[in-house]
Amino acid sequence: HPRMTHPELELMSAQPFVKPMQSSPSVSPIQRRHTLPASEVRPLNTQDAISVFEIEREAFISVSGECPLHLDEVRHFLTLCPELSMGWFEEGRLVAFIIGSLWDQERLEMDALTLHKPRGSTVHIHVLAVHRTFRQQGKGPILMWRYLQYLRCLPYVRRAVLMCEDFLVPFYRKSGFRSLGRCAITVANLTFTEMWYPISGHAYMRRNSEAIRFPQGLTVHPPLSGPPTLSQPLPQTEESSEGSDV
Repeated sequence: HPRMTHPELELMSAQPFVKPMQSSPSVSPIQRRHTLPASEVRPLNTQDAISVFEIEREAFISVSGECPLHLDEVRHFLTLCPELSMGWFEEGRLVAFIIGSLWDQERLEMDALTLHKPRGSTVHIHVLAVHRTFRQQGKGPILMWRYLQYLRCLPYVRRAVLMCEDFLVPFYRKSGFRSLGRCAITVANLTFTEMWYPISGHAYMRRNSEAIRFPQGLTVHPPLSGPPTLSQPLPQTEESSEGSDV
């Protein structure tokens, strides 16, 4: 769960989608190393599950002794709702990810930790994590913003929710989340704040491309069966100074 993530405290504007790269012809493994995009964002699939779990385990076990999602749960959500996940890859290597599922109640309950409710209109963000060697580069906040903008392209989504430890509340507020108060879910001795983000369910064509600040060389691929690749303007925000990971 985002409650135990260690995102860098740096906000940055970026558009959620760009036209996918043209597929390249078959090449040898040695040549392929040079044809992978420098950086790309795409939905995750079950083949990414082990990489996801390795990053998650490193990020959380040393801090809390537990992972937000176990490997079988990662595979579970990437099978049922891969379109609600997003991964950031550097030269083919997963460096940051988000996994979400649908929920159908006003507030989170224990069942929300393991269930996907296909008829729900709330996206429960289970986990945001960044690989240890890629932290303090702004990837966590950028990926979160891109994910929220992507959710605007899904007509059935009305809001996103997450649960986090109190020290992360200011970070998520800077990402646009609002507090709902104390979460009903507890894990061991940990308590959490439940937060939500309003999703309009609509996206609009970008008219002023100059306002977009987009990391150079980052290619973003929408889901193969997902919504139109539209983007929405990001209001100008002040960048916060980068903080150390916990």
